[in-house]
Amino acid sequence: MKKPLLLVLMFVVLGGVLAACGSKNENNAPSSSNASETTPASASESASPDAKPKKIALITPEPIGVNPFFQLMDEGFKKAGEEFGVEVKTIESTDPASIEQNIRTAAAGDYDLIITSTFQVEDALKKIAPEFPDKSFAVIDTVIDLPNVRSVAFREHEASYLLGAAAALISKSGTVGNVVAMDIPLMAKYTHGFEQGAKSVNPDVKVLVNYVGGFTDPAKAKELAILQNSQGADFIAGMSAVGDLGVFEAAGEKGFYTSGQDSDNTDGKQVILAQLKGTDAVAYETVKDFVAGNFTYGVRDYGLKEGGVGLTYVNKEGKSPLSEAIGQENVDKLKKINDDIVAGTVVVELPAQ
Repeated sequence: MKKPLLLVLMFVVLGGVLAACGSKNENNAPSSSNASETTPASASESASPDAKPKKIALITPEPIGVNPFFQLMDEGFKKAGEEFGVEVKTIESTDPASIEQNIRTAAAGDYDLIITSTFQVEDALKKIAPEFPDKSFAVIDTVIDLPNVRSVAFREHEASYLLGAAAALISKSGTVGNVVAMDIPLMAKYTHGFEQGAKSVNPDVKVLVNYVGGFTDPAKAKELAILQNSQGADFIAGMSAVGDLGVFEAAGEKGFYTSGQDSDNTDGKQVILAQLKGTDAVAYETVKDFVAGNFTYGVRDYGLKEGGVGLTYVNKEGKSPLSEAIGQENVDKLKKINDDIVAGTVVVELPAQ
């Protein structure tokens, strides 16, 4: 009786060992059917509890200063680092040479992900990313087609359409204006969308456009805003980054209405609207995806539907009370236009390249 019992026990133990081995092989088997250039990058979620935290760098192409675009991005980046237990560092560049130097130094170091931003970094990133094919990069607000780069793009023209429609609804003179940083393809999305929106409300509206020549010149922007006001514009949209501060100053002195970009800078008096761009949200989401192992390459696109862009009081809350110059009736009209763009009933055209 003892020998059969011993044989049974041996078969049970042997069967358990074989089953365990088979289970381990099945879980570790590669799944080639899901492999592609957009395979998620590895992240700390798959690491052991004692693994070293991931390190992520945000490299701005210029000093953050008072530029709301970079201020918001930095806020979202640091918030993600704190929430997800990632070591983050913001590195501010001062000129084109330092952009390349900063990206190269971060790539050669122990950073697992390098995030940067805008068309200003394109030349440097196109040169450096191929030199470090095993490193992950993300660029916000421009598109770079490389296998180890995630590009985050915005459909600014959709929000600009709403702003243009609002300007035409507000204007009493039938003339509105844009004070724009530079005559470049990115800013053409703003001006083209604005004009389409304005003319959808008033086909006869006159739209003035002047270029500052840069993103950090409030004095020049103020001069151009005063010029447009002298030509009849009673609503002038600031589209010049830091230069918008000059537009706001001119509005306070001359009494016309205006709007800013990227962050909510409304004051309920002269600055009555803001066209928003969620750079904080996309920086946060980029870090979150990397930590969660969901980081893919290619292009991520954010518009009105995704909440990546917007207009205060229409699809985003405003920090200041709604101005009587706009009124709830006009807000309701703008909300209908917003819904039509999201639904695809209204298609906002991109400028011709």
